[in-house]
Amino acid sequence: MDCEKIGRLILQLRKEKGLTQQQVADQLHISNKTVSKWECGLGCPDAALWNQLSDILGADILVLLQGELNPNRPDAGKIYNVKFYVCSVCGNILVSTGEASISCCGRKISPLEVSTFSEEHKVTVEKIDMEYYVTLDHPMKKDHYIAFSAYVHDDRVLLIRLYPEQSPEFYLPAGKRKGILYVYCTSHGLQKYPLRL
Repeated sequence: MDCEKIGRLILQLRKEKGLTQQQVADQLHISNKTVSKWECGLGCPDAALWNQLSDILGADILVLLQGELNPNRPDAGKIYNVKFYVCSVCGNILVSTGEASISCCGRKISPLEVSTFSEEHKVTVEKIDMEYYVTLDHPMKKDHYIAFSAYVHDDRVLLIRLYPEQSPEFYLPAGKRKGILYVYCTSHGLQKYPLRL
């Protein structure tokens, strides 16, 4: 463990949060001299303090332990570079519009791999008034169902959460001529379907 690198990062994150050494120390129930010692690279936080320190500074524990931030390149604004993540523990669905370091339930998660839409999963789109009614030909059993669908177009992502034993159907706002429909099946993964409305 490189205490100097970790100390520099603690100092940087503390300043970004607008906190004094005393404020950090008070939240951790330690002396401000201890925080000063860390920031000077003369020691590292005790293992029992890492979780709380990570919450105070708003940084991942692994990042703190490594002592460096690796920022992503700025988002180029291409919404079609969207990435979807699903936590294997709690089922949380997360979305990013570019490269990101995502974790949930204490585990780092990778973006879902996208495959082309399966022919057996038929999509039907029907215009009803000012909306498009989308139905998917797919089972919705407890062990095999569509967990979410996302419609990506122009500058937005519309995420629709679906549940087992629910009908795989939803409405999309009318007015957009084309976009991409993503469908996440718990058995077959993430599938992509170009949608022309």
